[in-house]
Amino acid sequence: MTYTGSMLMVVAPSGAGKSSLVNALLKQDAGIGLSVSFTTRAPRPGEVNGREYNFLTEAEFLARKEAGDFLEWAKVHGNYYGTSKSWIESQMKNGRDVILEIDWQGARQVQAIIPQALWIFILPPSIQALEDRLRHRAQDDEATIQKRVAAAREELTHVAEADYLVINDDFETALAELNHVVLASRLRKNSQLARHQKLAQELGASNNQK
Repeated sequence: MTYTGSMLMVVAPSGAGKSSLVNALLKQDAGIGLSVSFTTRAPRPGEVNGREYNFLTEAEFLARKEAGDFLEWAKVHGNYYGTSKSWIESQMKNGRDVILEIDWQGARQVQAIIPQALWIFILPPSIQALEDRLRHRAQDDEATIQKRVAAAREELTHVAEADYLVINDDFETALAELNHVVLASRLRKNSQLARHQKLAQELGASNNQK
């Protein structure tokens, strides 16, 4: 299937600044749409259905899964999470870039289905810096922080599977680098030829005459 838009999967351990970077990117670039995941977990205070997540009952989620509506899905800490296949494909067919905040398992599943999807890994400058950020957030108790750090160490073992690495040591620098990845994705051969079909046809005709 031909897509004129790009898919950008942003993966990062908790505390690396993934959401802050993605939100800043979306404010700067109106050509990117954020994929809002579906989940069975209960909404947290302040969360709005359709903004942070699309909230479903477990029965509703499993029905969508059986119908093949998810590009990827996973069960994490007892709750299901999934990415809408139909929404993403409609956006990319219409030339809109799509960004997914996703874990490494999900990124691996998506690339198996859509190989041109780009995997961007956001890294902290060090594990200690990550732990310090988690403490500074003051959202978790000590046991939870240690679980998040342990999970981060495991997640970072999959760095080699990513297409791009952005180290979030300085926020503005990391944001600029993320912007560069977006621009580079729009210049890839297949994306450019899909957007400029008349030129592609001319090039094809020229090649056939040689």
